Amino acid sequence: MPNIIIVGTQWGDEGKGKIVDFLTETTDVVVRAQGGANAGHTVYNAGEKYVLHLMPSGILWPGKECVIGNGVVIDPLAFIKEIEGLESKGVAVTPDNLRLSSAAHVVFPHHRGLDQAREQRRGKSKIGTTGRGIGPAYGDKIDRCGLRVNDLIQPERLEAKFRARVEQMGSTFEGLDLPSIEETLTAYTEAGKRLAPHVSNTVAFLHEAIRSGKQLLFEGAQGAYLDIDHGTYPFVTSSNTTAGGACTGSGVSPTRVDEVIGVCKAYTTRVGSGPCVTESEAFSSRLHEMGREFGATTGRKRRCGWLDMVMLRFTTMVNGLTKLAITNLDGLDGLETVQLCTAYEMDGERLTLPPIDAEDWERCTPVFEEMPGWSEDISHARSLEDLPSQARAYLDRISEITETPIGIVSVGPDRQQTMVCAV
Repeated sequence: MPNIIIVGTQWGDEGKGKIVDFLTETTDVVVRAQGGANAGHTVYNAGEKYVLHLMPSGILWPGKECVIGNGVVIDPLAFIKEIEGLESKGVAVTPDNLRLSSAAHVVFPHHRGLDQAREQRRGKSKIGTTGRGIGPAYGDKIDRCGLRVNDLIQPERLEAKFRARVEQMGSTFEGLDLPSIEETLTAYTEAGKRLAPHVSNTVAFLHEAIRSGKQLLFEGAQGAYLDIDHGTYPFVTSSNTTAGGACTGSGVSPTRVDEVIGVCKAYTTRVGSGPCVTESEAFSSRLHEMGREFGATTGRKRRCGWLDMVMLRFTTMVNGLTKLAITNLDGLDGLETVQLCTAYEMDGERLTLPPIDAEDWERCTPVFEEMPGWSEDISHARSLEDLPSQARAYLDRISEITETPIGIVSVGPDRQQTMVCAV
C-alpha cells in the first residue's frame, strides 16, 4: 500500500485538510510533521464543521491512528483546548489514536510575546505572522536552547530548564505582557500531565507501522511558498513546508514514500504580507462576497488572484509531485472567461519560473492566457463527465503546463463533492 505526502502548492489554505480527510478512508496512519498552531485545516464531517490547528485531520475517522511528529512545535495549552473542543463534539481522542513525539519542541508564552512584539516593530514591513510564537520557538530549536515535549512531561526537568532559559534571555522579556514564571510552570506542568499518555517515540512507531504493512498519509501544513528555504523569503513560515519536511519532521525516510500529491486551488490566494503577482482586487471582492476565502486560523480576508502557473511549475519540481489535487473549482462558476498566468514579465524579460528574492517578485507582472468560463453550478458534479467542457479544458491545461496528472478534483467542502480522476 502506498505512503503518500500531501503538500500545498501555493501559500497555504489550498484545502489540504479536506484532501487529507478524503484520503484517510483508505489509509491507516495520518502524520503531521511540521508547523504549529499557526496552521488551520477546515474539514466538514457529517454536516459538522471542524477547524483543526495542531490535530491531524485523521482524528475525525474512527479506527485511524494520528501522529504529531518531531518537526512540529506544540503549544500545549492550545492543543489541550483543541482536544477538549473535539471531545465536546463526540470525537474520541485517546492514547490509542493520537501519539505525540517526545522530541517535538514546545511553544511558551514568551515565544508568543516575542512574535507579536517583533511583528509590531516591523511596521509596514510586517511579515504577516499569526502571532502564535511559531518563529521564536523554531528559533530556539535552531539555537539549541529549546525545550521539548520530553521536558514538558517531567516537572522537575521542566522547571529547571525553563528557569534557566528565562534567566538566559534576561532583558529580552522587558515590555512584554507575560504571565509570571510560576504561573507558566503551573499551567505547563498540568498540561504535561494531561498530554503524557500520548507521548512516545513516534519514529519507532511509524517504522513499525510501515513494517506491518500500514499505509501512512503525511499531512502538510501551510504551503510550498511559505517554506523557509524555497518560499518567498522573508515572507515565509519557520519550517520546511515542502515534501522533504515531511521526512525530516517525522523520521521516515524518503525511500519509504510512494506518492506526493500537491493540493492547488483553481485560483491563487495568500494571507499576510509579501508578493502575489496575480492578485486582483475585483477577483478578491467577488470571492469574499460569495463568503469564501477567510482564514481558518485568523479569520483574515485572503488576497486572491488568478491561478499562477509560474508558481505551480516550481512547486511541482521542488516537491516531485506525482499528482495534483485541484480544489475550489466551483469558485470559478459563473465567469464568462477564466485566466491562467503562464509567465511573468520582469524588466522586459519573460520568466516561466519565479525569481528568488521577494523584491524581484514585486517587480513582476503577470502574462495571462484567457480561456472560456462556464455558467453552470458545478458543485453537484460527481465525476469529470458531469463537468462542463470548459471546466474540463481548464483542468487539462493545468495538467499540460505542469506535466503532472490531476488525480483529484474538489467542487465543494463536503467529502461527497470530491471526484477521483482516472490517471
